[in-house]
Amino acid sequence: MKQIDIQIAERLLRISAIKLQPDNPFVWASGWNSPIYTDMRLTLSYPDIRNFIKVELSRLIMENYGDVELIASVATGAIAQGALVADTLGLPFVYVRDTPKDHGLENLIEGDIKLGQKVVVVEDLISTGSNCLKASQAIAEAGGEVLGMVVMFDYQFPMAAEAFKKAGIPLLSICNYSAMIKAAVDSQYIKESDIITLQQWHKEPAHWTASNKID
Repeated sequence: MKQIDIQIAERLLRISAIKLQPDNPFVWASGWNSPIYTDMRLTLSYPDIRNFIKVELSRLIMENYGDVELIASVATGAIAQGALVADTLGLPFVYVRDTPKDHGLENLIEGDIKLGQKVVVVEDLISTGSNCLKASQAIAEAGGEVLGMVVMFDYQFPMAAEAFKKAGIPLLSICNYSAMIKAAVDSQYIKESDIITLQQWHKEPAHWTASNKID
């Protein structure tokens, strides 16, 4: 039987929640050129995949953070999946905004966090990890105890791993960049020669361009 991360990667590629274009790179909001683009929100449109991901995230949480008392998500990409996980586990749910609202109560966190409440953060993907760690800090400042973070897709950048280690927050995923490459090759989504391009980009994503690739 295939590993769970491979199974999920195959599904994400099939519905274009992950797109690979080594010869025609995307441009991220950060300005990075990239042969890969991910949009985990697409999984919400496919009930079988949505539920599979929900179950695996819930399993990962219960196996590693059995004393969790609250599920949190980072706005906006992970809100729906986080709420589904919270519902599956029968736990309360909150989400953290990028910035406080500019009206009303000016909330940064939507929902109630009780002092000392044990929290697991659900996120759709991790690249540099900066937004997720910012959200975790907001939860801690609101009185929550962040046990860890579980994500749908981890780009496995060393900079993110180092940042989470420095913050003392464990990071777990149900799918990652390595599994995605294997699934893409096995399903003939890409050619084996494209692996070099994907690996080159992964080493230096901020400086990679399509002209860097080796034919």
